[in-house]
Amino acid sequence: MTDTDTAVPTSPETASLPLPDQGYVRLADRILVRVSGPGTDKFLQGQFSQNLEEVTGDRALRAAASSPKGRAYCLTRLARDEDSVILDLPTALAEQTLSQLRKYLMLFRGTTMETLDDGVVWGILGQETARAAVGRDISGLQAPGDALGIDSGLLIRVESDDRDIERYELWQTSGNQPVFRVAPQLSQADWHATEIAAGVPALDEAGWEAFVPQMLNLQHLGGIHFKKGCYTGQEVIARMHFLGQLKKSLFRFRSSGDVTPGADVKMGDRTVGTVVNRVPFSDGSVELLAVIRHDAADQALSVEGNSLTALPLPYAVPEREPGG
Repeated sequence: MTDTDTAVPTSPETASLPLPDQGYVRLADRILVRVSGPGTDKFLQGQFSQNLEEVTGDRALRAAASSPKGRAYCLTRLARDEDSVILDLPTALAEQTLSQLRKYLMLFRGTTMETLDDGVVWGILGQETARAAVGRDISGLQAPGDALGIDSGLLIRVESDDRDIERYELWQTSGNQPVFRVAPQLSQADWHATEIAAGVPALDEAGWEAFVPQMLNLQHLGGIHFKKGCYTGQEVIARMHFLGQLKKSLFRFRSSGDVTPGADVKMGDRTVGTVVNRVPFSDGSVELLAVIRHDAADQALSVEGNSLTALPLPYAVPEREPGG
């Protein structure tokens, strides 16, 4: 396969309609980071909402890192690679995220956290595309977070979208890029649209330390371990969970026009939520995820003058129900 065949699409700004059900894309807006050394697990255990004991060679789990006030500044996935742990970060927030984490890393002598200069994240739609890329049986990847070590890195099954299309990420840490054979190449916007359809949030500068992880539905994506013990922000996160104090959560919408991440969601003149991330489609429509007050979710809502239409998420959010 030539470099031209595998180049990132030159127009990644809009997603296709209808969305493809097979294909691949190099996610140039993500980087991989390796944490290595004797304090790896203790360092990560003290900063992330996931229990490192459950991050194994065949389970790569979502997690959040938060401020002492319980506000998430990092949404990631933790993957085991022999004696080290690899995590992914959005390129736009990588420098400030690593700077925040290094404040705590300095307490662990001999433990390092370094960007993988040759690391690449690939997004893959469809089981056949993934199987062809790794040249192995992947039927054992049954649930989100299931992982398979391969020569060039790790294949991870991630959440299916609302069409029940199987989705995967290939974290390439070494070797040659995968060969996707006849699978179509997607745009980054196509992949981001499937993320929104899967109810998976992504933070940008506007969302930095703006939300408690439960407001982003991270507990329903397997990203919060409520019994793991202390970590930065844990007291706020645990209190919200055990005292039933969650009054806002992540909803999915279609907008009649483009919107800005971080923009206010309005019910009349009242602000009732915030846009987290969005993707425009080729027909001019936009889909988005927004954190909304539960008591306003069934009302007429708008963002920057654009009306919103509610769309389903592919998982339940019981906290929205009375007594939830």
